[in-house]
Amino acid sequence: MSSIHLAFSSEHGHRLSSLAEGTRATVSHVESRRADGVERLSALGVTKGASIVVLQTFPGIVFLCDQTELAVERGVAETILVRLSEG
Repeated sequence: MSSIHLAFSSEHGHRLSSLAEGTRATVSHVESRRADGVERLSALGVTKGASIVVLQTFPGIVFLCDQTELAVERGVAETILVRLSEG
C-alpha cells in the first residue's frame, strides 16, 4: 500500500513518462518495482537530485540526465518521478 501512496504522492511530483519535450525537471525518486532496474538507472546517473531535460517522447523517452543522453522505454520512464524546474 505504501508504494501505491508514494507513486501518486505530490511529494514526488510527475512521472517522466508524462512530460512534454523540452521540459526541465529534477529527479526526486525512482520507484523500486525491480531492484535491478533501480540499480541500472542509478549507474547511468538517474539519481535523486539529477537534472533532466526531455528531448523526445515517442516512440521511447529520450532525455538528457546531467550530461548523459539516455533513451528508455515508456514503462521505465513511468518509474522515474521528477519535480518540474521553474523558469
